[in-house]
Amino acid sequence: VQLQASGGGLVQAGGSLRLSCAASGVTSGLNAIGWYRQAPEKKREWVGAITTGGDTTYADFAKGRFSMSRDNTNNTVYLRMDSLEPEDTAVYYCNAGSMLGNMNYLSYNYWGQGTLVTVSS
Repeated sequence: VQLQASGGGLVQAGGSLRLSCAASGVTSGLNAIGWYRQAPEKKREWVGAITTGGDTTYADFAKGRFSMSRDNTNNTVYLRMDSLEPEDTAVYYCNAGSMLGNMNYLSYNYWGQGTLVTVSS
């Protein structure tokens, strides 16, 4: 499994970014892609996930501001982030995993290299 995250950059507070995660080699048992982020000196935290069918689930802080979509023709998942805040500054990672029946995301140890998002105040 290979995951390539891209699209990070510097944006002013209130702005938007769209991150991409290009996936390859994902087996049928991995039916979802998740996004995580890690801010400086903080633990990595889950942002949300999207199934191969397009069902999504989000962390509370992401609801209403972040949205995920996917293009199955080129195996790419997108994370659209609106109304960005300085607190959203972090390295964002995509992950391959499974969505359980209760829409809980189970991550596996397949990670992209991360893309840095910096939100200036």
